[in-house]
Amino acid sequence: MAEVTMPQLGESVTEGTITKWFKQIGDAIAVDEVLFEVSTDKVDSEVPSPVAGFLTEIRAAEGDTIDVGAVIAVVGDEAPTAGAAPAPASAEAPAPPVPEPAAPATPAAATAVPAASSGGGTVQSPLIRKVLDDAGVDPASVAGTGIGGRITRSDADAAVARAVPAGRSAPSARPAPVAATRGVVLRPAPRGLAGEDVVEPLNNIRRRTGEHMVQSVDAAPHVLTVIEVDIEQIDRIRQAEGAEWLAAEGAPLALVPFVARAVVDALRDFPHLNSSVGDGELVLHHEVNLAIDVDLDFEGMLAPVIRGADGLRMRAIARTVVELERRARAHELSVYDISDGTFSVSDWDAFGTLFMAPIINQPQVAKLAIGSVVRRPVVVVSGDGTEAIAIHSMVTLALSWDHRAVDGAYAAAFLADVRDTLETRDWASEL
Repeated sequence: MAEVTMPQLGESVTEGTITKWFKQIGDAIAVDEVLFEVSTDKVDSEVPSPVAGFLTEIRAAEGDTIDVGAVIAVVGDEAPTAGAAPAPASAEAPAPPVPEPAAPATPAAATAVPAASSGGGTVQSPLIRKVLDDAGVDPASVAGTGIGGRITRSDADAAVARAVPAGRSAPSARPAPVAATRGVVLRPAPRGLAGEDVVEPLNNIRRRTGEHMVQSVDAAPHVLTVIEVDIEQIDRIRQAEGAEWLAAEGAPLALVPFVARAVVDALRDFPHLNSSVGDGELVLHHEVNLAIDVDLDFEGMLAPVIRGADGLRMRAIARTVVELERRARAHELSVYDISDGTFSVSDWDAFGTLFMAPIINQPQVAKLAIGSVVRRPVVVVSGDGTEAIAIHSMVTLALSWDHRAVDGAYAAAFLADVRDTLETRDWASEL
């Protein structure tokens, strides 16, 4: 007998809504076979069974919102006998045939959720609701094709597509790209407050992110170490190869893949920063699963994971980053995509920040933030020791690290290793 619990669906998610059961009581289930679908504000994901056996109990109905870690089903070694308790009534279960006139309904029957009609469908997924809200589509105008009239992602996408010809432009997954000229930063359009304060409730992502960040700060003694890096060589390569790269890859040649490549190489020599804090122990991971922060149109953040990043060269890392960013903004990430990160990188180059002190994603022990690239005078030393002033591209790297895992000298040496790789590697050969 094994209990199935609501999984953790992201660093700031503490609950999920069950939108569909793929198995019913008595059904056989294999390990990794899809058992149910769950939705949060960040992802809609099919969740596989962690064990094999027979589904003997379902403790949460479709439409129920359940805390992470709560038991939602039980899988046993044998099929349940006749008379076993049925699954909870689902808000999305098909409506039964209309019976002959009978006595007045009981209170329980009176509260049953009616089946969907030809009018609006049932919206139970926060993700689906956001897709419709962002496009200005009224859920009541969408006919759901899911169980019990539930509006599926396909239904929502089709409704949004139909709304575009009517004069609305399709909603953007994020703000328009920042202008290429340094110093020009995109900002959200200001909202008129009509001379009075506006009370804006925190959305679910903001609340959950806040809870997770508070827990991280409470659990880990955060220390910040910052280093400056001369990326003149990299910047020249980006300018020289940028047009060809864009044509071949369909995305700009960003700084993140260079930093990511240098980080995963440095972690081989500094494995204590690629670890997790356990109960009185430090777990050193055998591979680097690099989490990359992705902004979701200023509405929250996800950190999809590049698994096995230490086995990838720079071009492969760049392609993976672009694909994960695309899927994150299209709400196409699964639980697998945002789980098991061992080290995190956050990029703030587009917004002109010097550096920031990131909060560590527990149970990881470190997170690196990339500041903005700036052109400024620096002292350059030639091979014979002669010093001169030159204008170079510079960037700051800020590392937040857990003092339970390492000390200051270790963290500083790691950053120095990353800096030296960025400044001296033959990056042209990586392209």
